[in-house]
Amino acid sequence: MEQNVNIAETKPRYSPEFKMKAGIFLAGVSGVSALIGFGATLAAAKRQDPKYFGQGMVGSRQMGETGAGLALRALGWGTLYAFTGCGILFYSIWKLSGAQNFEEFRYKVGSILPKIPRNNPPQGRTEFSGLNDLLDYLQHQKSVKDE
Repeated sequence: MEQNVNIAETKPRYSPEFKMKAGIFLAGVSGVSALIGFGATLAAAKRQDPKYFGQGMVGSRQMGETGAGLALRALGWGTLYAFTGCGILFYSIWKLSGAQNFEEFRYKVGSILPKIPRNNPPQGRTEFSGLNDLLDYLQHQKSVKDE
C-alpha cells in the first residue's frame, strides 16, 4: 500500500511571502495573548492583596529577592526547560522518521496516521443562523443517535 510520490514534482501550496506573513501574524497574536494573560494575572493578584503585592514588587528586609525578580527567574528557567524538552522531543521524532526535509516528513507521518474521512457530499447541515441554531441541531442529532 505504499505510494511512490515524487516529492520534487509537488508544487508549493503557499508562497514564501504568505508563509512569512502568516508566521508574523501568529507570533503577534501569541505575544499579545501572553501579555494580556500576564497582565490579567497581575491585576487579579494586586486586587486580592494590595499590601503584600506592593512589598513583592519593591522587596523588603525579610525577603531576599522581590516577587517580580523571583517570577522572572522562574519564567526564564521554565522557558528554557520547555524549549529544550520540546526541541529534543521533536528532533528525535524527526530523526527516527528518517526524513530529509519537511515534505518527506509530512508524507511519512501521513502514511502512519489514520486517514480522516471526507464529508463530501455533506451528510448533515453545514450552515447555521447562530450558536443557538447549531446547539439545537447538535442536541437533535444526539437524540436521534440515542434512539
